[in-house]
Amino acid sequence: MLLDIITYSFPLLSWLIWLPIAGAVLVLLIGDERAGLARWAALGVSLATLALACLLWRDFVTGSAAFQFFEEKPWIAALDIYYKLGVDGVGLALILLTVIITPLVIIAGWEVIEFKPSQYLASFLVLEGLMVGVFCAMDAVLFYLFFEAMLIPMFIIIGIWGGPKRVYATIKFFLYTFLGSIFMLIGLIYLYRQTGSFDLNTWMYAKLSMTEQFWLFLAFFAAFAVKIPMFPVHTWLPDAHVEAPTGGSIILAAIMLKIGGYGFYRFSLPITPDATGELAGIVVGLSLVAVVYIGLVALVQKDMKKLIAYSSISHMGFVTLGLFIAFELMRLSAGEPDYAALAVQGAMVQMVSHGFISAALFACIGVLYDRVHSRQIADYGGVINTMPWFGGFMVLFAMANSGLPGTSGFVGEFMVILAAFKYSWWVAMLAALTLIFGAAYTLWLVKRVIFGAVANDQVAKLKDLTLREAVVLGTLAVFTLGLGIYPKPLTDVMQPAVQKMVLHLNQTKTL
Repeated sequence: MLLDIITYSFPLLSWLIWLPIAGAVLVLLIGDERAGLARWAALGVSLATLALACLLWRDFVTGSAAFQFFEEKPWIAALDIYYKLGVDGVGLALILLTVIITPLVIIAGWEVIEFKPSQYLASFLVLEGLMVGVFCAMDAVLFYLFFEAMLIPMFIIIGIWGGPKRVYATIKFFLYTFLGSIFMLIGLIYLYRQTGSFDLNTWMYAKLSMTEQFWLFLAFFAAFAVKIPMFPVHTWLPDAHVEAPTGGSIILAAIMLKIGGYGFYRFSLPITPDATGELAGIVVGLSLVAVVYIGLVALVQKDMKKLIAYSSISHMGFVTLGLFIAFELMRLSAGEPDYAALAVQGAMVQMVSHGFISAALFACIGVLYDRVHSRQIADYGGVINTMPWFGGFMVLFAMANSGLPGTSGFVGEFMVILAAFKYSWWVAMLAALTLIFGAAYTLWLVKRVIFGAVANDQVAKLKDLTLREAVVLGTLAVFTLGLGIYPKPLTDVMQPAVQKMVLHLNQTKTL
């Protein structure tokens, strides 16, 4: 049997997708006139979704590489398109990341968003459902529907609640991501014509010539490289982050960027393994440029949001480095599949870890912006003197962003660097520079914003964290430290799926 599946009596994945979307409709019906009720309704829906995801985690068979909680219903039967859902260990981890971050975003914007709050909250609930759909879609058309539909709520979030240049940032974000997706759509249609199916599992075992795989790889690369984003198609991200409201920046960095890495994992690696192997060296090179060059760019930023945005690009370079260096490792001796699996698993752990850390850093910037209404580093200094609890959280997340052992930021990067040493000492050393550059730009930020004497009257008047802000930052701190100290639950749930993927990569599909 080509597809190992485990079914479940209750359509749990469908509920995880459609409950927040239905909740968004409810929040819109409540309206802005009853903003307090709308906020509580949105929070209740997001927490109910989180509770369902806890059931997903509880009943997931950890030692299995099978797609679990499988659902299949005819959708467009004439074209062999199905509403088909299933989740493996990697998809499960990313779904959990999504449903944990969303209620925190709702809490973070509780008192801050006063303009059209019901529409703001509804946009995030819709976005939550669509992102969950991406991580469990097993039909290519269904995946593409969720993948593209995510642009709409984020377009609205940045375009309505963003900064002064929000229109420019929104259009740039939309054009980059939409144009990349067009090429992916062409690739999906071609694969359908070759196989007569949109089933992702069928495509994994389809025999394709090297030329076909080459062009399909480029089609997928156009979509997913922009989404991560990779150098040199990264320029939309700093603008989008700077103009987005705090909640938009959190979701964008914590989850939406991860969809690019997940796309490489789900499409490029298993469907075009031979072409991916041939082109892996180029992608590894681009990943190293992101790790090194973008890290240097982050060093000269004067805007806190822009600095963390460039930091995200640099850290996501580890994701593509881990995914594609696996192919280089597979070229080596027969014992190297273990290191290839380590590289892929490190990339997946890095995605989850970066989700929590980047969300925390953007939340911290949001806390300061709500008080001072400035993101410029020069407008701060000595914040810890007036906000000691906030200063402690900010330093913790800065250390995690620097890859300090004991925090989640260390685990994934260490796994990728360890695998890279098996391939090339020079590649590993270049990748390890992120630990130096990351510490440099993050400590530069902390030194000028948090420590030192109180810089001005605005900083002198700052008040420490509210209960709402403490809940958000405290929750993110728990996951940042928890995954750093004891990552075993995360790695155990991912390992079977990753091992199965690496074994699949070793099987040529060339005609």
